[in-house]
Amino acid sequence: MTALTVENLRIDVPGGPAVAGLDLAIGRGRVFCLVGESGCGKSLTALALMGLLPAGARVVSGTASIDGRPFRPGSPTPAGLAMVHQDAMASLDPLMTVGRQIAEPLVARAGLGRRAAMAEAVRLMERVGIAGAAARAGAWPHEFSGGMNQRVAIAMALACRPALLIADEPTTALDVTVQAQILDLLAGLAADTGMGLIFITHDLGVVAEIADEMAVMYAGRIVEQGPVGRIFDAPAHPYTAELLACRPGHQGSGRQGSGDRRSGHRARGSQLAAIPGMVPPPGRRGPGCDFAPRCRHAIKSCGMMLPELRSVAGGGLVACGVPA
Repeated sequence: MTALTVENLRIDVPGGPAVAGLDLAIGRGRVFCLVGESGCGKSLTALALMGLLPAGARVVSGTASIDGRPFRPGSPTPAGLAMVHQDAMASLDPLMTVGRQIAEPLVARAGLGRRAAMAEAVRLMERVGIAGAAARAGAWPHEFSGGMNQRVAIAMALACRPALLIADEPTTALDVTVQAQILDLLAGLAADTGMGLIFITHDLGVVAEIADEMAVMYAGRIVEQGPVGRIFDAPAHPYTAELLACRPGHQGSGRQGSGDRRSGHRARGSQLAAIPGMVPPPGRRGPGCDFAPRCRHAIKSCGMMLPELRSVAGGGLVACGVPA
């Protein structure tokens, strides 16, 4: 069953389109990672779905549905959709206990009384791994560590039992051990509850660890999408191949992903690869493939005609006239 579908989403910012023609379909119980460089439109897509676009950004076109119920991207957050942000401390009210913050959506949206909502808040705190939940429900956000506050934010997002949860780089500010715990928690919740999960990240190690499927974005468009195993083993877009080659632990400068998807080590003294150039900002994108100026395999037609997504052997889609 499909938790979320998005069709032809376009988001404009001053200067031009920041997201153009984006389509998504996320299944129940599936972990879908959205990856790409800063400025490619990952977070803007999530904010549009949640109705939280910043000033100056607007949805120009696009339709979406959550559990089969249609909604318009850019409108107030629909029932069945929830989000966990990167900075948990910034998303929590410092003047409200964590238990009350988890209980609040249960009162406002689920219609529970305050006593029942608090009991459910304690249960949710236990579900996300907060020890001594009954006693700690009365604590304040500043009394919790960063990792514990992120668990509180996840409990808040789960309060109304979403069909789909968006997690926008929720582990970036956490140390490595806590990162692993949060990743395991989110993947486990998707499997146990049957909710879909969109995980937004630039960390390909995280993608390898938790994702079933992934989409690679560049300059506001999806350039490759498909099963994680196929993309890591045989990337079909030059940009995807270059991203994979930039990973610590990637051996050589070839365009294939390494056999060990979870490798995090590189040889002492080896040089980390980089992709020359920059992502073009909105308003400076040409009629063809936006990656062409940075692509080692580009031909003349690449800069003249926008490639359409097409099927790839092994599953998925790619938008490239000169596949990797």
